[in-house]
Amino acid sequence: MQVGATRFADVMVLRPIGRVDHSNAEVFANALTPHVMGCKRGGDALLFDLSQLEYISSAGLRVLMLVSKNVTPNGGKVALAQPQRVVSEILEISRFKYIFPIHATLAAGLAALSADAAAAHAAQS
Repeated sequence: MQVGATRFADVMVLRPIGRVDHSNAEVFANALTPHVMGCKRGGDALLFDLSQLEYISSAGLRVLMLVSKNVTPNGGKVALAQPQRVVSEILEISRFKYIFPIHATLAAGLAALSADAAAAHAAQS
């Protein structure tokens, strides 16, 4: 389980790769901590690019809930983008689609969170 990170203006895109389950949920949480702390200070947004996430268990979903709980009181936002089919089904079954905005593409997620981030992403592409 790895987490890549790329900043586009005021949005940090986080890309978990592999699987998040009970055996590595704590590692996942620890990898997100610096980004969560950055959002708490600046009110930035976090966009999780789930295109390379193969599976997420309830332990991983709990980590996402804790991220949101720590970011949103300070004006930050959390959204999800590009979930693979299995992950999309898990998000639907767990009703997380009612908790987090879920966008079909990374570009759509960036545009929904920040015009500056969408422009930075378009310039890089």
